[in-house]
Amino acid sequence: MTPLLRLVQGDATQPVGPGPKVIVHLCNDVGAWGKGFVLALGHRYPAARQQYRAWAQGHDALPFALGQVQFVTVQPYLHVAHLIGQHGIARKDRKPQEPPIRYEAVREGLGRVRDFAQQQQASIHMPRIGTGLAGGDWTVILGLIEAELLAADLQVTVYDLP
Repeated sequence: MTPLLRLVQGDATQPVGPGPKVIVHLCNDVGAWGKGFVLALGHRYPAARQQYRAWAQGHDALPFALGQVQFVTVQPYLHVAHLIGQHGIARKDRKPQEPPIRYEAVREGLGRVRDFAQQQQASIHMPRIGTGLAGGDWTVILGLIEAELLAADLQVTVYDLP
């Protein structure tokens, strides 16, 4: 049996393995797209950036709010999941009292990802979501991944850049 969680070195914008795939990343609730993983994601899949921005500007029926997820098909059998799990944005010029990560929103969003991945019979691929600009604790986020994705027997691959 293949382990459900794989930690690999590689580029999460180029997921590996057979079958349909969902690339999951964390977004903020202010509609900013300009730092971290999204730069590479938007460069490789411009439609993902365009649809996220349209969603943030209210051009999508789906509410733009914490815990929501927008799914964008960027290639046949390849989807990007924009998961809103960060309140505001971190700035170097001011230290927030609380990091932007919102764990309950991440949990809720991962539940939506779970449902979508099950419908698509897809594997899930992501960088270490929430640990960069969002300021999250990987141990906590890994617990959410275990509860929402691995408990549903979904294959999850987490990528670290070499």
